[in-house]
Amino acid sequence: MSDQFDAPFDAIVIGGGPGGYNAAIRLGQLGLKTACVDARGTFGGTCLNVGCIPSKALLHASERFDEAGHGFARLGIKAQVELDLPAMMTHKTKVVGELTKGVEFLLKKNKAEAIVGQGRIAAPGKVEVKQADGSVRTLQTRHIVVATGSDVMPLPGVAIDEERIVSSTGALALRQVPKRLLVVGGGYIGLELGSVWRRLGAEVTVVEFLDRITPGLDGEVGKQFQRILSRQGMKFQLSTKVVDVEKSGDALKVSVEPAAGGERQTIETDVMLVSIGRRPYTEGLGLAEVGVKLDGKGRVVTDAHFRTAVGGIWAVGDCREGAMLAHKAEDEAVACAENIAGRKGHVNYDAIPAVVYTAPEVASVGKTEEELKAAGVAYKTGKFPFTANARAKTIAATEGFAKVLADAATDRVLGVHILGAEAGNLIAEAALAIEFGAASEDIARTSHAHPTLAEAVRQAAMGVEGWTMQM
Repeated sequence: MSDQFDAPFDAIVIGGGPGGYNAAIRLGQLGLKTACVDARGTFGGTCLNVGCIPSKALLHASERFDEAGHGFARLGIKAQVELDLPAMMTHKTKVVGELTKGVEFLLKKNKAEAIVGQGRIAAPGKVEVKQADGSVRTLQTRHIVVATGSDVMPLPGVAIDEERIVSSTGALALRQVPKRLLVVGGGYIGLELGSVWRRLGAEVTVVEFLDRITPGLDGEVGKQFQRILSRQGMKFQLSTKVVDVEKSGDALKVSVEPAAGGERQTIETDVMLVSIGRRPYTEGLGLAEVGVKLDGKGRVVTDAHFRTAVGGIWAVGDCREGAMLAHKAEDEAVACAENIAGRKGHVNYDAIPAVVYTAPEVASVGKTEEELKAAGVAYKTGKFPFTANARAKTIAATEGFAKVLADAATDRVLGVHILGAEAGNLIAEAALAIEFGAASEDIARTSHAHPTLAEAVRQAAMGVEGWTMQM
């Protein structure tokens, strides 16, 4: 093993996911000599390689398959469909490959060196990269940005083999549609992947420890969302925990019991997806050795400007506090890079949307009703159902509603929650409104093209002051 020494860098980013590569790109744009270190071999992190992007490819393909098999007839289209799962997986793989190459191109274009290897902070201003051949490349730098992301949260006592007991990674690569799929965890990832395999023919049961799915979402939205998924065929066992899994021939025997304790029962399944959350990836980075503090959840402790307690070491994305979302990491990466360059980067966390990419989609930005009530904030509510939206009727997508929450005194938009078709796209308008400090009246008086789904958001904003104008 030998050391290779480079000319000093201005910044080294450890991690090549959305936080890491965006930080490196922005640093390069700002004229800093930068390198981005990632161990995977293909840049883009979990999101691009085994997360957001491949899951969206399968969500879209499975939705089209389900629509062709069950939804075309009501539109006057007769069709017979057949699943070609290998071709669907090939499409997913092709998309991932094209986008990872795109990240590498952007790094190169912005003069940020892409380095493949396991990065470790040896000292402030010094990063050691263990390369595939075992050699160590030592990088000197003025700034280090930790952007190592997160990993799957394990279920105690359950070994994930990515064949029959799978994480989200294995659930994206099943070689055949399981007859029965048990999803442990009723959050975004579990519901998205559960919906993929349900559409393709699996019987899906969701076991959730809490008494509701999608904790953190607006309560009214969460209840209606569960009703819709139940009508689609998903089964739910809430306030339930998994206590044991036994492999029995081709089946898994999963023992569950009430979360508060009680009588056990056994659920037989072919595949079990463990999707109970994610944890920050901060082990083996040398953080504690150089004095970087971690909180009780293993996250890097930073100030509001992404600086750790050690000068010249910064952190962004899933490995620090906050929502584990790719776009949150991207926003933090840009702000952190600008702070390193002496600018004034910042992130408005009230304007970061969250989306569940099921069908229909769920999207949210800002505060929920529960959060406003807990904070004692007086607010007004406007709602509008998609059943009354002309465009939703024409495309036979009338499930769900839009809801706008505004400050009772100032009318400033505090939160927007959408359950319905294209919610992930529709929420961008609401995020912009919150970013600019808009009032609900600003949305209500902004012309929206007719007929569009976006009109539902406008009508909900009108409803804040009681002047909704569509049926």
